Amino acid sequence: MDLGATIRVALRALLRNKMRTALTMLGIIIGVGAVICTVAIGEGASNQVQEQIRNLGDNLIFVGAGSINQRGVRLGSSATKTLTLADAKAIQQQVPMVGKVSPGVGARAQVVYGNQNWGTSVRGVSPEYLEIRRWPVESGSVFSQREVDSAANVCIVGKTVVENLFGDEDPVGKTVRMQNLPFRVIGVLTSRGQSPFGQDEDDTIIAPYTTVQKKIAGIDWLQYITLSATSQEAINPVRQQIGALLRERHRLRPDEDDDFMVRSPTDLANAQAQTGRIMTLLLASIASVSLLVGGIGIMNIMLVSVTERTREIGVRMAVGATEEDVQLQFLTEALVLSMLGGTFGVMAGVVASIVVSDMLQWPTTISVQAIVIAVLFSAGVGIFFGYYPARKAARLDPIEALRYE
Repeated sequence: MDLGATIRVALRALLRNKMRTALTMLGIIIGVGAVICTVAIGEGASNQVQEQIRNLGDNLIFVGAGSINQRGVRLGSSATKTLTLADAKAIQQQVPMVGKVSPGVGARAQVVYGNQNWGTSVRGVSPEYLEIRRWPVESGSVFSQREVDSAANVCIVGKTVVENLFGDEDPVGKTVRMQNLPFRVIGVLTSRGQSPFGQDEDDTIIAPYTTVQKKIAGIDWLQYITLSATSQEAINPVRQQIGALLRERHRLRPDEDDDFMVRSPTDLANAQAQTGRIMTLLLASIASVSLLVGGIGIMNIMLVSVTERTREIGVRMAVGATEEDVQLQFLTEALVLSMLGGTFGVMAGVVASIVVSDMLQWPTTISVQAIVIAVLFSAGVGIFFGYYPARKAARLDPIEALRYE
């Protein structure tokens, strides 16, 4: 039998009962649309997390001052004073899979400009810090190593600081005061928004670590070291090597706890991304149940159709149609029904994704892969649930079929 003719006959048979066909397709439409929409929501969230991971930095690893135990009293993190510039240099020189390294010192300061003031965090780092964090300046420039060596009073400001101190005024070249010391603003950081941990990344000032160390924090040790691994796969080996190196440098006995901590913020972000992927898979699995319900509807309608068209089947067999021809005819009807539902379902899913994105301000990413899988799955549902009715029609006795009232 000609395939084109088979499809035309299938369409005519389905159009005889338009309402019944539409209601049967509805289950497939809802199933495919729900799968595409839920996957789009999950993909959008996953892409947002991945973007946050990229914003964290270039394979970022964070080494911080650790806890100290004094006579049974544990003073918490950042209580030790054993992390030094020499440790940062040793990490750079002795750990082979380390890229760039930046010593770090942090402090809180009240920053004053004219009649405006703002309390913010001050990060004392080296010029490599902004490369590690992939954080370019929007205007102005980054301080140099010479300014680090001379502990110069220069700084780069974040967008939140600019808004609260300068308003619409260009801050580059202006002088602010921190700890009653004048600091020249040489650059403005690009906006980063919130970190994956809910902190305002733009509410900060960046200055040479030597300046913050000597003139603001008043310390001679480091509070943290920021560094990058040469690749994503190198992060865990580098963490282990840094731990072993620092224990050796700090002369810690095997029974002593670390007086430092080594962390990679990407661990938490990757865990969030993995959780998002699992939730997307779960939601898509739940949504796909609608496809199975639609398949059961197809089987039900096809069985009804076989019963209603028993005499027609008998006539076809009497004039020469084979069992294979009859089976192909009804299987084609089920497949056309499911594919039409799948097509309308794709359109419904795309529209629903756009509506969710616009109304709820939730990022969505329509996945071509999800569309292809949903359509193929709907076709598979049509074939699977249409096979039994088609087989039943093909096995009818022509004589009994012709006698059927």
